[in-house]
Amino acid sequence: MKKLQSMDQFEKLKKEERVVFMFSANWCPDCRLIEPILPDIEANYPEYKFIYVDRDDFIDLCIELDVFGIPSFIACHKGEEAGRFVSKVRKTQEEIETFLNSLSA
Repeated sequence: MKKLQSMDQFEKLKKEERVVFMFSANWCPDCRLIEPILPDIEANYPEYKFIYVDRDDFIDLCIELDVFGIPSFIACHKGEEAGRFVSKVRKTQEEIETFLNSLSA
């Protein structure tokens, strides 16, 4: 998963088709728990571009997007938010895939 490097990059990426931003942090135990399943999720959903957003590096963006819990996911499509799975609750692969499946509906 590519890591977000700048706000300019975020602004460009969110205008693309089917981008999913995963908000996370190195110190987050629930984020570390889902790390092993992320490659499978990316492989199962090749139509999406997945971008890792370090919450600590982009705290202002998190505040702007109301991302107060991690891990969280926000999907964008051509500049518009297509869906969000944002909470401080631990997430399973099934829950993440259910979220992704809801985006194409």
